[in-house]
Amino acid sequence: MWFVYILYSSKIDRYYTGVTQDITWRLERHNMGWGRYTKRGILWELKYTESYENKSDALKRERVIKKRSRSYIQWLLEQ
Repeated sequence: MWFVYILYSSKIDRYYTGVTQDITWRLERHNMGWGRYTKRGILWELKYTESYENKSDALKRERVIKKRSRSYIQWLLEQ
């Protein structure tokens, strides 16, 4: 399974969207400062996930979310 995930950092008041096969491992890495963008926002919180059977579909969905506005992400989180 592949997952699209949305993280939130209250430190920088930003959302981050990504794709992974292991959400727990990936969140740990973000919070250890392994990502160029996410290093600034430690401590990240997992706010949302969607699962897909293949990487291609997950990447397509990630692109859709990233192209949308912050208000769209907030709408997703309320669902």
